[in-house]
Amino acid sequence: MKMKDLPEEDWFVNGHTACPGCGGATVAKIAMKVFGPDTITYFPANCLLVFGGTYPLNSFKVPYLHVLFENSAICAAGISRALKRLGKTDTSVVAFAGDGGTADIGIQALSGAAERNEDIIYVCYDNEAYMNTGIQRSGATPFGAWTTTTPVGSVEAGKGEYKKDIPRIMIAHDAPYVATATLGFIPDLLKKLENAKNKKGCFRYIQIYSPCPPGWRMDSSLGAKISKMVVNTGLWTLYEFEDGKMTINKKPKMTPVEEYTKLQGRFRHLTKENLATLQKYAEEKWRKDQALAEAYS
Repeated sequence: MKMKDLPEEDWFVNGHTACPGCGGATVAKIAMKVFGPDTITYFPANCLLVFGGTYPLNSFKVPYLHVLFENSAICAAGISRALKRLGKTDTSVVAFAGDGGTADIGIQALSGAAERNEDIIYVCYDNEAYMNTGIQRSGATPFGAWTTTTPVGSVEAGKGEYKKDIPRIMIAHDAPYVATATLGFIPDLLKKLENAKNKKGCFRYIQIYSPCPPGWRMDSSLGAKISKMVVNTGLWTLYEFEDGKMTINKKPKMTPVEEYTKLQGRFRHLTKENLATLQKYAEEKWRKDQALAEAYS
């Protein structure tokens, strides 16, 4: 599907209360245009729930369910199984969760759904922290990033650990479809959303890099630019893993990570030593992703 082929009608409509430049709102808008009206959505606690579906206001024009933070994958799987009992096999069941509800609180249910090969699409919009509860660090927060629970001071200077790599964990489950995407490469994102929709009857996982202007302390107009830069530094690899074969979709330019970090206040405190650590991580990550793609070629 190309941009010109997207339907004019929205199934995530205007009127929500997302911050200007919110990556999560853009993910929902684009994803729902691809998934279409025959979709049931599930949400745990996350920003998208707060700004897009707080009762009595709701921006989704499709069935919308919300239970608990840790239950995204299992609740979506239950909906999918109930539909099958009713003979409805074409409806897409989609769980939208943030990185906290995916990498940390929801990982048990996610792992179980992947292992059982449940017939759902799981979309993680990754804004790299718990943004709706006060910008606390998550397992997906990158090394060195400021958050309210990884403050910058004399004792520590941002998160000291590296980003948890959930797509690789999903590949380790031999999930039938795993993809990574960003809002900086929309044609690539559309293709992956469409591939996930059309690949029926199995577990599908997409992790989408989603800038958060207040949490990242960035200008709200820079989302697309930063989403391209993260790929070109090697910090985020665009790839698809489908039926045991992995394909990398874009080779990074290996732009210095400093060019990427200086646009975001959450990295403003990084020293030359910190930047060197992050640069080494980016280079090693790209090397490992290349090796993984070769192993699954």
